Amino acid sequence: MVEISASMVKELRDRTGAAMMDCKKALVEAGGDAEKAVELLRQRGIAVAGKKAARAASEGLVVGEVTADGRLGALLEINCETDFVARNPEFVELTEQIRGYALSGKPATADELLAARAGAGTVADLITEKVAKIGENIVVRRLSVFELGSPAGAIGLYIHALGGKMGALLELQSSKPVAEAGALAKEIAMHIVSAKPIYLSKQEIPKEVLDNERRIESGKADLADKKPELREKIVQGRVDKLLAERCLLEQPFVKDPSQSVGQYLKSKGQAAGAEFKPTRFSLFILGETQAAAESEGNGQA
Repeated sequence: MVEISASMVKELRDRTGAAMMDCKKALVEAGGDAEKAVELLRQRGIAVAGKKAARAASEGLVVGEVTADGRLGALLEINCETDFVARNPEFVELTEQIRGYALSGKPATADELLAARAGAGTVADLITEKVAKIGENIVVRRLSVFELGSPAGAIGLYIHALGGKMGALLELQSSKPVAEAGALAKEIAMHIVSAKPIYLSKQEIPKEVLDNERRIESGKADLADKKPELREKIVQGRVDKLLAERCLLEQPFVKDPSQSVGQYLKSKGQAAGAEFKPTRFSLFILGETQAAAESEGNGQA
């Protein structure tokens, strides 16, 4: 029998939000396989897909900026150790400076941003100076820089008004120049912060994700006594509903839940005589676990 350590139980709890005892039982049953344990918890309704139950103990700000022409935008998560420092004017000023360097240099990674020139030194030097003054560690945790990949459209940015804890960046391409593209892109970015999609559309969902969801739904106890053909129909319906909830274009639009985001964009396009197409987005939530950051809120066409 595989020995189930306390760290294994804690890690599973962080991923699923399930009780410690439920996590331990699932790990024992799964022979220590964390992925199988997650599936078992979900089949029992103890863990929910996409639930960000645990957050890393980090503070700071999610910040962003879009150029005046709407063709370039940057979104960053910059961490410090306490909320007190996160509200410090000096820390806020530093995040604004770093945001500016991200926008002007268009770095692909946080490391590339840290190596960028900033006055007589680098962005990393700028942070080191501020760390010495403030007395807390400061980290550029991640960033996304989007440059519009079509002649028309806009980059949309939305930072949640309450404390800069969440933000989204969206590329919205248009079939022709439309004055309201920038406002529309910002609207959809706001929706992303509210509804937290994972994918742009159903077509983007990897086959292994679909297969995994079918396996989880098929293993749920309430389907055990169903006839195979009925069980398959129910499973498919549940999987379709579940995955639609994770897809930007399928989600009910927050400003008008009577239509999906895709339908809203289509209606806006018809009114403007253009076709709008979101091609990628990033969603940053302050302090989310690394696993969640990698698997959620980073849709690309």
